[in-house]
Amino acid sequence: MASTTNSNADSTSAGGTDVGVGGCLALLGGLAAGGDRLDLVLADGLIEEAGVFGREHPAHECDEVVDVSGQWLAPAFIDSHVHLAYLPAAESLAAGGVAAAVDLAAPIEFLEDLPPSPLILAAGPMITAVGGYPTQSWGSGGYGIECADADDALAAVDLVHERGARVVKIPFGAGPPLPADAIAAAIARAGELGLPVVGHALGDASAMQAAAAGVEVLAHTPVEPLEVDTIAAWSSGVVISTLDAFGGSASARSNLTALRDAGTTVLYGTDLGNSQDAGIQAAELLALQEAGMDGAAILAAGTSAPASYWGLDELGSLDPGKRASVLVLSADPIEEPLVLSEPDMVYLDGVRVDGGS
Repeated sequence: MASTTNSNADSTSAGGTDVGVGGCLALLGGLAAGGDRLDLVLADGLIEEAGVFGREHPAHECDEVVDVSGQWLAPAFIDSHVHLAYLPAAESLAAGGVAAAVDLAAPIEFLEDLPPSPLILAAGPMITAVGGYPTQSWGSGGYGIECADADDALAAVDLVHERGARVVKIPFGAGPPLPADAIAAAIARAGELGLPVVGHALGDASAMQAAAAGVEVLAHTPVEPLEVDTIAAWSSGVVISTLDAFGGSASARSNLTALRDAGTTVLYGTDLGNSQDAGIQAAELLALQEAGMDGAAILAAGTSAPASYWGLDELGSLDPGKRASVLVLSADPIEEPLVLSEPDMVYLDGVRVDGGS
């Protein structure tokens, strides 16, 4: 599990109206995912209480009481693969129900001026070869640091860490390869600094190379069919879904099914920037369903699983003490996971941000 501290973790969400320090907001009459009754009290940006409150409970005297009878309450999502420098849609992402995101390639300057909402864990530029991916294509504007050898790779990891990176990304199998000693040096230094390493690997050989090098996370579900040995190599690893961003192909869906069956942890991610829908993406949810994930698994992939892996312990559930980042839904996401893409209300840190009133 990664242990990370987000540099904008204390920021409040843009938009909406706060109840104020010392005040409280009650969501009463709701249902938890799965159907149990659930009331919430939100105060000072956190979930203060969760349970079933009777008429005499102080929640009924909160500054604002919202009747959510007949609606379901779920944690706001975490998108584990976005590019918010490439597509500056942070405000829309938050308004669509995403409380945190992992930005997996941006120019170094992005690390110094992160959007205030959602919470961002950022990699900054990829650690890549001279002329390597993505510097000769979409990422020509500073999305990669070109390294000729191990010394360059060490310096690149140190640089992004000093500027605030909370994760390191290395491409495999795309363009000129980073030398093996440079890969090893970058991964070792990232480990010393407590930074998880994410690998861009879309093919079987590149996914196996990333696993052999000690990479912890696949940035995408590979699109080329994976061999049995490659699936086994990732059985204790992590894969970020991004199925729809690459067309939701049958081979990618089959890979995700096989990886998950082998024990790989699946995290919801959209590759926002390549994809264009800022929010919880219906197309990605549908692709996850088509890969065999049920509503409970999809909800976990966007909430508890990434919160646990990325060290975002303040998110991922609706327990007291967690950040007050809540989706109010018109149906049970366990039974109808696509409802997650159309929340009736979105609260981030106790502030309603979806534009409603």
